[in-house]
Amino acid sequence: MLIGLLTAVVASICYGTGSVLQAVGSRRSARREAAAGLTTQHGGPSLSSTAKAAMTWEFIVGTVLDFVGFGLGALAARMLPLFLSQTVISANLVVTAVLSVRMLGIRLTRAEWTSIGVVCSALVLLATAAGAEGSGHTPIATHWWLLAVSLLLMVGGTVVVRLLGARAAILAGLLSGLGFGALGVGVRVLNGVDPFDPGALLTDPALYAVLVAGVGGMYLHTVALQIGSVNGATAALVVGETVLPGMIGVLWLGDASRPGFAWLAVVGFVLAVAGAVAVAWFGEPEGGPSPAVAHEPGELARIG
Repeated sequence: MLIGLLTAVVASICYGTGSVLQAVGSRRSARREAAAGLTTQHGGPSLSSTAKAAMTWEFIVGTVLDFVGFGLGALAARMLPLFLSQTVISANLVVTAVLSVRMLGIRLTRAEWTSIGVVCSALVLLATAAGAEGSGHTPIATHWWLLAVSLLLMVGGTVVVRLLGARAAILAGLLSGLGFGALGVGVRVLNGVDPFDPGALLTDPALYAVLVAGVGGMYLHTVALQIGSVNGATAALVVGETVLPGMIGVLWLGDASRPGFAWLAVVGFVLAVAGAVAVAWFGEPEGGPSPAVAHEPGELARIG
């Protein structure tokens, strides 16, 4: 379990650092596109804006870190109960919040720092209470359902977010979290991994659910970073990434806590999610120049 925990922690660091770098690139691109009038009729970022954000060097480096985090997170999802692996990985909110102080010029309030402390403490409780992970063996029909739900969430969610425009930041963050949560479930149930069987792997619908959920989650996260608070979007992502996958792991995949420690696992899980949401709730209104873009006169540091 120790190796799994370390793997999840490093994945969390990669994701958190990547989120801030992506936010820097996304917002610079969004400001330029907005100044040129290239937004949707609902006030949200255009496809051009999102595509150009993905071409900035900050976003590219952040994406590389995301891929590294994805690989480590997938490994952790097969080594730990989902309620632990997903929660540790989603603690990238702490990394995001701390780095955003420097890179995005954000000042965290005492309440936000307290919330971050709650998240860290909750992770300790979860690690103490976690038992063995389940087998992950499920009927192939479950894999098809996972693919169908992933498609519905990512495609349908993208349409709704574009219709809502600038009001959809939290929704986009939540949907991206659900996508990453579906990715974690898909990795756990994936056939053909151990032992390695290319035929079984390529014919498993769960593999394509992982791809759909991963790509869709990354796109929606990018949109959320463009139009809303980086901490708020990431907090919404945390809820989507942890709550449902954690419940699925316990109810259907056989994840469990240590004997007699179920109550501690529940307390730790609830505190971790509540602490993440509190970071968004107590977030200050955004404004002021960002060190990352201070050389661009007249531009605001953050959009939202």
